[in-house]
Amino acid sequence: MNRSAIIPCLVVNLLFIPHVSEGQNSEEEIPCRQPAVAGSFYSSDPLELKAQLSEFFQEAESGTANQHVAALIAPHAGYVFSGKVAASAYAQLNKEQSYDRVFLLGTSHHVYLKGASIYNHGNYKTPLGKVEVDLDLANELIGKYPFFEYVPEAHTQEHSLEVQLPFLQYRLHKHFKIIPIIIGTQSAATCKEIAEALKPYFTSRNLFVISSDFSHYPDYEGARNADHDTGAAIASNSPEAFLKALKDNESKRIPGLATSACGWSSILTLLNLSSEVSGMKVKDVRYQNSGDSRYGDKQRVVGYHAFAFNRSGESVEGDEISLSDEEKISLLRLARQSIESHLIDGSDPKVDEAELPQSLKIRCGAFVTLRKKGKLRGCVGHLQPDNPLYQIVPEMAWAAAFWDSRFDPVGWNELDDIDIEISVLTPLKRIHSIEEFELGKHGIYMVKGKYRGTLLPQVAESTHWSKNEFLEHCAADKAGIGKNGWQNADLYTYRAFVFSEQEILQLHQ
Repeated sequence: MNRSAIIPCLVVNLLFIPHVSEGQNSEEEIPCRQPAVAGSFYSSDPLELKAQLSEFFQEAESGTANQHVAALIAPHAGYVFSGKVAASAYAQLNKEQSYDRVFLLGTSHHVYLKGASIYNHGNYKTPLGKVEVDLDLANELIGKYPFFEYVPEAHTQEHSLEVQLPFLQYRLHKHFKIIPIIIGTQSAATCKEIAEALKPYFTSRNLFVISSDFSHYPDYEGARNADHDTGAAIASNSPEAFLKALKDNESKRIPGLATSACGWSSILTLLNLSSEVSGMKVKDVRYQNSGDSRYGDKQRVVGYHAFAFNRSGESVEGDEISLSDEEKISLLRLARQSIESHLIDGSDPKVDEAELPQSLKIRCGAFVTLRKKGKLRGCVGHLQPDNPLYQIVPEMAWAAAFWDSRFDPVGWNELDDIDIEISVLTPLKRIHSIEEFELGKHGIYMVKGKYRGTLLPQVAESTHWSKNEFLEHCAADKAGIGKNGWQNADLYTYRAFVFSEQEILQLHQ
């Protein structure tokens, strides 16, 4: 984590989340994008399509039960060529997993765009039925970012996203919405901007599916060699390594090679996201090319590669967190050791991950508050659930001690007088009315343009503010938008489960 990016009592590296535009129309008014390649890339008959998918999944390598899949890379060719590889990607998903949204990213095959086109004019339809588009979020993203727009021609005949949907419909048993994004830029810098915009949604509540084939048109061995190098770069989870692999393949002048990955911009966008998540593991699931199909020859082939991006541990889901006294003590000890280590030589405390209980590997946000003889001495937090507790708590501890700009850095002579308090946070929940905000139970996080601020729920108890006063102080004192600024800001709530050294000491006396 970039230490210079830490802001007292604010989220670290959390981008503002766009304002919700007008709500969706009623279901009967929402049109559906009709399938463009049903009957050519895959069967247009529902029964025949289900039978084909069933056969693919029977031959696929399933993931392990405890995998927490953040993203997939899957091919988008005709099913007779790439269906087995695509099914192997989707077989990594737990059938009963619940996702709020599936972000579908594909690279345009038909039109050039300065950025990307998000489909916001209805739902998608396949032979297996309707797939709902999250129109509210699609409209928000388009309204907020200049590189997002809706270009009808980018979606009308585009197959890269469409062919993924039957696999999702067949594999996932619970309802999900999609955000269909066609990337048309040829700029790596723009891909990074797109990733930054999508970063708040790259959480365990959502799945990202990247649609791409690999090498185009070398012979069989040329494809295998080029795809091996491209795949190794992806497996390293490094945007830089991926771009280098593309350049190296081009410099080799492999006969017939037109591209190493037609969806390179979508893959690069994912790597810009995944490479910033601690503990992300990339699984190389399966590789074939069209020469392995009975319908393809080996003189001019296209490569297909499936990858799964797995988070290292569970995330907090819902509104509850449970930690034993021993686990609280472990986190408090890590926080204090982090401050002491940085005072000694600027290093992080050594942690043996293998010895930690699973609960401390859960990814969630956290704040660390320091009090000296009852008075605030530092407070820094991170709202995004992208790091495990055993990592985020020590980071926030040294940040509260040394990087809270409101206070001088903590010194050795103060440590005995300082009480450390930890607030473990549930995920942010967008609210549309202050009636959804419960004073004393919820913390508030507000965003207005480039301004943002938060107040922890326990602040209400110490100040005795009313709900309106709580919101006004957060708006004026934390977000800097004036006391009435909350009224047209984006509002989010979260819960905090709070414990301190003083509390634990009292419990064990």
